[in-house]
Amino acid sequence: MAWPVDKIKLDRVRELMKAQGLSALVCRAPDNVVYLSNYWCMKGYDAVVFPQEGEPTLIALEPQQADAERNSWTKDILYFKGYDDRDPRPPQFRAWDRAYEVLKSRGLTDKIAIELNMGTQASDRMVGEPTTFMMSYFESFKKICGEVVDSTPLLNEARSIKTEQEIERMRLANELAALAMDYTREHLRPGMKESEVGAMYEGFVHGTGVGFKGKVEMARAFTLVWSGKGIATFTATGNRPIQKNEPTLFEIWICVDGYWTDLTKNACPGELTPEYHKLLDLLLKVFRDAVDFARDSASFPELDKLVRARIAEGGYPGQPTHPICHGVGARAHEFPYAHQAGVGVIKKGMVLAIEPGIYWPGGGGLRLEDNFLITEKGNEKLCTDPDDFRLAKRSSKQEIKEMKTAN
Repeated sequence: MAWPVDKIKLDRVRELMKAQGLSALVCRAPDNVVYLSNYWCMKGYDAVVFPQEGEPTLIALEPQQADAERNSWTKDILYFKGYDDRDPRPPQFRAWDRAYEVLKSRGLTDKIAIELNMGTQASDRMVGEPTTFMMSYFESFKKICGEVVDSTPLLNEARSIKTEQEIERMRLANELAALAMDYTREHLRPGMKESEVGAMYEGFVHGTGVGFKGKVEMARAFTLVWSGKGIATFTATGNRPIQKNEPTLFEIWICVDGYWTDLTKNACPGELTPEYHKLLDLLLKVFRDAVDFARDSASFPELDKLVRARIAEGGYPGQPTHPICHGVGARAHEFPYAHQAGVGVIKKGMVLAIEPGIYWPGGGGLRLEDNFLITEKGNEKLCTDPDDFRLAKRSSKQEIKEMKTAN
């Protein structure tokens, strides 16, 4: 979707480049290309050459010319063929050639930064499959540039603070997430398969999200759904039946034109059992303590310690096995992370996913997760769906019909 040039964001990147004496960034990861150019590629072969001064150059796969010209912030766009009968190499090699040409012709070969250390990588727009880098890609820049360094620390620092435009785009993802939970609660029934419920949630986001409010070109959801004793960590959605009077947990990632939300929401068909009421009360207290702590200048290591200490005090030492806080933006999981062995402080403008969880041996448990924008006075919850899911109401059929008509 076309957005106005986010000058604040791009100026921040250039200031960091200037401080490090970088002539240019060359980025191939789809999330970094979106971040720097607003162009979300279909297959991950594309690239952007982002100079410290002057217009960036977008290098795009030829069949995506209409998308690139509609959405890219730069008008300097070079194209390469997916298949070229004069060049038997895979298409990404032609993209690299274009990048070399730009660097040489514009005199940007003194000191450049490329993505030497990705950690994780956001997927392309087509099938959710990252296009991996080859060693020859990294080595090739050393042949034409005086110095090649890693762009990842610079981009991590720049991307950790969100602009107003980025926050608006993430609000759209969070709004879709809440609407999809309303819809799914309305249709959730005991005995349905977990996979059936996941498909229902994802289908709603895709069907309602494309064209949402006239601001969304592509919206996709990715979910893990577990019910009752199926609730665990790091397991796939199965064909287990949805349980009555026990929670069904939704691990949710929604991507709206390259910007993400990362949430965990819950629903219960029927009345929660007493043991789950007790577990939810404990986890809500831990969650609120963590949210209250998450303010400008607060320590990331201390946040991790706080959450794990509160969970241990509640009778569940050593939990959870997953991180309890990380950044969200052009990736669902991005810098910064809260780890006791790490460093760093929370800063105004960050968007953080806070996600304490407690899991029972043999299956069952709960996780709460929401996204919070760090503000001057504290933080702001971005998703309207209540974390105490006992307070969540099902949307009426009329409300859902009106919502679909409006979109």
